[in-house]
Amino acid sequence: VQLQASGGGLVQAGGSLRLSCVASGTIFDINVMGWYRQVPGKTREFVARIESGGDTDYADSVKGRFTISRDNAKNTVYLQMNSLKPDDTAVYYCNVNDTPRPGISTRWSWGQGTLVTVSS
Repeated sequence: VQLQASGGGLVQAGGSLRLSCVASGTIFDINVMGWYRQVPGKTREFVARIESGGDTDYADSVKGRFTISRDNAKNTVYLQMNSLKPDDTAVYYCNVNDTPRPGISTRWSWGQGTLVTVSS
């Protein structure tokens, strides 16, 4: 599966951004869609995830500020980020678990990343 993320940019502290990630290719079903982020020199960290049924999970650092959602018809996952802080500055990567064909094992894929910069 190919993942194309977009929506990153420069925003002032307290502002908002909305990230999108579209999955394409040979896809039978998408199970989990999520977002991670990484600051240069640090390990990639979990931000949020959403199951196919709509259950969500968030990192403590973004709870109450970020909202993950998905449009299954469009194979797209979104991350609405509000009340952004300078500590949210990172490259954001989408992460998807999908089933390419019935009976085939699921796979994990990463998008190319989109940079979010929050100025103080």
